[in-house]
Amino acid sequence: MTTINDVARAAGVSPATVSRVFNGGRVTAERAERVRKTAAELGFSPNRVARSLRMQRASVIGLIIPDIENPFFTSLARGVEDAAQQTNLSVVLCNTDEDVDKERRYLEIAAAEQMAGVIVAAASRNRTDLSVLEGRGMPVVAVDRRPRGASVDAVMVDNQHGGEEATAHLLRSGYRRIACIAGPEGASTSDDRLAGYRAVMRDHLRETDGGTLPPEYVRHADFRVEGGRSAMRDLLALPAPPDAVFVANNLMTVGALQALREAGTEPPRTGVLSFGDVPWASLVRPPLSTVQLPSYDLGWTAAGLLQERIAGTERPLQTVVLRTALQVRESTSGPGAQGGAARDGECYRY
Repeated sequence: MTTINDVARAAGVSPATVSRVFNGGRVTAERAERVRKTAAELGFSPNRVARSLRMQRASVIGLIIPDIENPFFTSLARGVEDAAQQTNLSVVLCNTDEDVDKERRYLEIAAAEQMAGVIVAAASRNRTDLSVLEGRGMPVVAVDRRPRGASVDAVMVDNQHGGEEATAHLLRSGYRRIACIAGPEGASTSDDRLAGYRAVMRDHLRETDGGTLPPEYVRHADFRVEGGRSAMRDLLALPAPPDAVFVANNLMTVGALQALREAGTEPPRTGVLSFGDVPWASLVRPPLSTVQLPSYDLGWTAAGLLQERIAGTERPLQTVVLRTALQVRESTSGPGAQGGAARDGECYRY
């Protein structure tokens, strides 16, 4: 039996182009004519296209993430793929580079290709728009970041609580001038981690009559290495530089450590705590304290929710929230660690 791939090969186009020709998609007149002529010659009819599309829809899901170079999203993608393999689903990976316009194009492609479903970590809380998928009834699961107004299943991390625990640990360890290098404003993960930091610092300052949190102690960056490096340089240039910094993701932490080394100071003299673990965290000197994220579990759980929707499971929308774990190492051993601080290497789960 002639397939959509046979027509595409004979016409010199992609299978996606063949599907668009028979389903009203955008194709040049010349290509559309060539595809229809080839299909007729091969005895390929639109109803066979429909069957082919149903097969495609039943076997391919999209995974749209902001940064494949970030080990967090690499691990998340592995969780999605491992879970998808359990039901013979294939995963198409799309990297948006935190760019909403690029993300929009991938969402449109997922809709045009009639994928079985999509898992998406939104580039922006306020600007990401999933309506192109929701309007078609396509199963969608938001993972790690949920765009505002989207009516979809979601798998999240309790980012605010993780930020609170990180900041509280720095205070317990004796640090007082604690800064935060946050991610982009409007990214839900960044906003929530920053909210946790601010809540703990406000409570601490209120209890100790220490005034208000200096606004210059909060710096926004782009979740990338160079962004963290630039933000840390700015903090070190302040008249009263911080004695510790809570960095809202692992790549920015790399940049912050580079800036500290350039300035001739290193942890724990200036405490550093990273939101997001990295494989080498225990190998650097001193070993790095981190908030560990359940990245693999996020991907696995999101894929499971998506598979339920693809199978036609009827249930209310569901949001699963996974917890973080505070991994204390020597980078936050502090100028005067108090009894409440965890011992080096001890893992606290909340």
